Order: sequence, then C-alpha cells, then structure tokens
Amino acid sequence: MIPLGQVISDDTLDVLLACRPVYTRNQDVAAFELLVQGERAASGATLEQIEASSPIILGNYNRLYQQGSTRSVPSFLKVTDDVILAPGLPDLPQQHYILEVAEDVLLTSERVERLRELAKRGYRIALAGYDPDDVELDAMLEVVHIVKLDTARMSDDQLQRAMAKLRRHGVEALADNLADKNRFNICQALGFTYYQGDFLSTPATVKGKKISGNKVLLLELLSELQNPDASPVRLEEIALRDAKLTYRILKLVNSAAVSLHREVNSISHAIGLLGMKEIQRWASLFLVEGERGKPEELTRKMLVRGRMCEVLAEVAGYNNANDHFIVGLLSLLDAMMDIAMPELMEQVPLNRNVKNALLHRSGDLGRTLGEVELYERGAFSELTLIDSKPVYETAYRHSVSWARQALQALTYDD
Repeated sequence: MIPLGQVISDDTLDVLLACRPVYTRNQDVAAFELLVQGERAASGATLEQIEASSPIILGNYNRLYQQGSTRSVPSFLKVTDDVILAPGLPDLPQQHYILEVAEDVLLTSERVERLRELAKRGYRIALAGYDPDDVELDAMLEVVHIVKLDTARMSDDQLQRAMAKLRRHGVEALADNLADKNRFNICQALGFTYYQGDFLSTPATVKGKKISGNKVLLLELLSELQNPDASPVRLEEIALRDAKLTYRILKLVNSAAVSLHREVNSISHAIGLLGMKEIQRWASLFLVEGERGKPEELTRKMLVRGRMCEVLAEVAGYNNANDHFIVGLLSLLDAMMDIAMPELMEQVPLNRNVKNALLHRSGDLGRTLGEVELYERGAFSELTLIDSKPVYETAYRHSVSWARQALQALTYDD
C-alpha cells in the first residue's frame, strides 16, 4: 500500500478530472469520457486545461487492466470554442483523444469547416446531443465519426430512426445516459457501437436471490476482522471452511506483494505474519471479484471507490479509514450480486455503522462515500469534505492506479 503522504505529495493539478467509461456491446471499456472541473453539461475543456492535464491523462487515466493485460484506450474530451477555433492545438496524439462537440455549440459554417480540418488532421470528432429531426445537423454527419444519442430524452422509435440515418452516413453511434440493463439491451439490439451510463451500477434484482457460499464466507471473515478481539485462530476456523480461500491466504504469504519468505505451518500463522489489516484488505478484494456475466469494469469501479474513500478518510482525520475502504468497496455489491441493497444487508454480517452508510449514506462513512460518488459524476462544486480541492484529483488519480494494480494482483493470484 502506498503511504498517504506519498499519495498527497504527488504532482497536483489546477483542474479536477474524473472519468466515465464508454463500453462496447460486450461491456468492455472502449474509451473514457473526461469530466473537467467547472464544466457544465454544455461546456468543456479549454486549451489551457488540456495543456496542463494531458501528460497526467496519458500516464494515468487512459490506461486500464482489462482481459489480462494493461492497455490504453482513447478519451472523449469535450471542447469549447477556445479549442475548436484555435489556430493550433497542443501536441495531442490523435489516437488517444476524441474531440467531443457539446450539444449547445452553435454550428456555424466557420466552426463546421474548422472541425472538418481537425478531422483531416487525424482527430476523431464526436457530436453530443444529436437530434435526427434537426436537418441543420445533417452537414455534421459528413464530418463527425461518432454521434452521441441521449437515450434519456429519446423514445425507442426516435432511437430507431436516428440509427437508420446514422448508418446511411457511416457514422458510429453511442447510446448515452443508459439508466438500466433493459435500456442497454434495447440499444444493443438497435446496433449501437458504444454505450454509456449507470446501467452497470444498477442491480437487475432477482427477488429471493442469496449470496453464494464463497461470498458469505468472505463476508463472515470481514465481519470477524472488524471485531477488536479477532484472533488468528478464529479467522483460521473460518478460512478452513473453504479450500480455495485457505490456499490463497497461504499463497499470499510467499507472494512478492507482501515480501514474506518464512516457513508457514498453519493458517493462523500465515494470518499472524500478514497482519489483520492485510488479511482484511485481501478478503475485501476477493469479495469483489466478478460474478459470472459481470464485466471487469464493475470490479474496477468498486476498487477505485474503496481506495478513494480510504484516502479521503485519512486526509479528513477519521481514525477508521479501513472501514471507509470497505464501505466504498461494498457500495456496488448490490449490482455485482443482483440483490437489492436492503435485502443484501439482511444477509451480510457487517457492523451497523457500515450497513447504515451503505443503506442511507449516514455518518462519517456515508459522507465519505457520498463525496466519492459526487466526484465520479463530475459534481466538483458540491464537494465539501476537504478544503483543498486538488487533493480530490490526486486521491482519485492514485485510486485509479491502485485499482489497476489490484486487478493485476487478483489475476496473478488465481
């Protein structure tokens, strides 16, 4: 684990950045949309912001661990007139950026021609808020590569007509603001290329569904670890009920990640060598490993939330940062399990403060989680926990990097 002091002493930016994933039809991450500090739905990044943040974006935000390897994906960057009409752009590698034109930009002949020039230079251009009934936008279909359709504002019939028109022009379509899996399935059937929204974070609840046996055991282990009187012997009793968990704990002792090279003669000995906090962290990681049919991105998001909650809690001076990590990590467990959170909390043996934070966002645990959720949405002006706003971006950037490393560690551990 990287020490807090090193996290906060990282290079800070004058802008805040968050990333919203853009998915393929298989729910892999195809790109990220960059949310920039101060941006309303209709505004975007300036040249100054792009110049300041581009090295950080390319080194951190556009990289992810997916399907067994670390790879880079492009970033949608919403741009203002400051960028569109500028005589030149910063040195932006075309393969890493997709320039997105906001829906309220007045598409004059000058702006359309400038976008055409950018496209000729190799930049991919995306158009947000496309309305198929607005004939004045038809000229843009000869310029742009991707069109974003706001599925929250359009009926299924409107989406179908829009798709027919876009196909005729050879333009790829992105279904934006997908609220649930049902809407995703409809857009998938219509032939969209890309998908965006909260549909992965929304559980497709199955009434009466129970948590699988292995997950119950891990939750029991986590619950015992929250007990101040927890002992390695009691934890050993829980771990021994699952052969795979026993094997993984023993393997951890000799892994490069913990750098312990001692002979281990029992699970309780291994737990003693690792330490309670390390066991708690790994049990949490094992818990959020993907269920069948669930995309890797959901696990990644849970890891980012957990680590960012922990970092913010430490900065805010809370003395139970590890509980904040658990709350952030488990905040999407309902989506992973497809069990409604109230029903889920009836099945899990967690302490009352953790449950109240997950159910009602109450207490210090709930407040920290709420701050992280605001940051994910790009609601930067609503953040109140930390006075120094740049700390949020540093914490988020670190959490994204930590989640990438944690996913690799989980893969290597199997």
